[in-house]
Amino acid sequence: MEISVDLTLSPLQNDYEIHVINFIKALRDSKFKVLENPLSTQIFGHYDELMPFLTKEIKRSFEEVDISVLTIKLVKTNRSDYEPDF
Repeated sequence: MEISVDLTLSPLQNDYEIHVINFIKALRDSKFKVLENPLSTQIFGHYDELMPFLTKEIKRSFEEVDISVLTIKLVKTNRSDYEPDF
């Protein structure tokens, strides 16, 4: 099953920016399609492959900071080719 995942990482510390950058770079270096915008990052792929990858990267990111908030939205379909029709 294909999924779309929307992620917003918010480390709660002064040097938050480097942690966000490292997280996004790890996503970019994966085999999955990644789209970015100023508010969040989306990653797309097969559920059984993508979720273990995200679990590993989220844990790695959390281990780098004292407190961090990660907002996740999951959609059961690959929306990477979405084009507005209005």
